Amino acid sequence: MYHSLLAILFKLGYDSRNQECTINATDYFIKTSKIKLDTKYIAMIRRTDELMGSDAKALREEFQYGTETEVEDEILESMQNNANEFVESARVILEEIKS
Repeated sequence: MYHSLLAILFKLGYDSRNQECTINATDYFIKTSKIKLDTKYIAMIRRTDELMGSDAKALREEFQYGTETEVEDEILESMQNNANEFVESARVILEEIKS
């Protein structure tokens, strides 16, 4: 999902090397109607599961850099479904943005 945000920003002429800045910039472009992305996707990235009490960034960092080798199937399935939906929406936005 994060790389989809980077692609959108790049297509708009911006570059980001910080995950939080990327998320905030995308949120700004949504609020200023520069892109037509539902804000639920920003919330989805920030909070994957209210019961989990962790945001997508923290989960990604734990998965990428942590030592845990297991994750609950329910959480993983939810993240996968959210990611698939988000990436499809991002693809549509990338097609809509003029080069």
